Amino acid sequence: MDWYGTVFEVIDMRSFSNLWFWIVLAVLWSSTSHWVLGVPFDMVARARRSGGQAEQDLEDLVRINTNRFLYIVDESGLFLSALTSAFLSGAAILGFWYGVELAQALFLLGFPMTLVGLLSVYSARRIRAGEQAGERLWRRLRLHRVVTQMIGLVSIFVTALWGMFQNLSVGVLGG
Repeated sequence: MDWYGTVFEVIDMRSFSNLWFWIVLAVLWSSTSHWVLGVPFDMVARARRSGGQAEQDLEDLVRINTNRFLYIVDESGLFLSALTSAFLSGAAILGFWYGVELAQALFLLGFPMTLVGLLSVYSARRIRAGEQAGERLWRRLRLHRVVTQMIGLVSIFVTALWGMFQNLSVGVLGG
């Protein structure tokens, strides 16, 4: 047996039966729901509980991240939208029309993250429009996190169902 055959026999190169894909999926959604607009959510809880300097630090960090995020969106949003659309369209066509499992996996990771990105733009614009401090800021960040977690929950569920379907299909056809 040649070297490539041995490597591909030892390491399963299919996405949905690969442990690393599921680890990436878990880490992706864990970190996405923890970092709300670039701010760790424990900082939000500490600011709400303690007030004072913790609250001022939170407001400053949210202001900096919101301004930075909206600057990027305003300056290159059209280019980023086109690039994201091209990537997702290509992944969807390769994955679901041509049956490339890696493209399916990338689409199932990328599409929900695009929804989180759109939610981030919406939240950043709301924060800049007047929800920069106090209870209104905490409420906006909490709402952003809850919606992100719901997107993640649906994404993980759909990805798990599709992955099981793929594994069963390959198992039935392959064996």
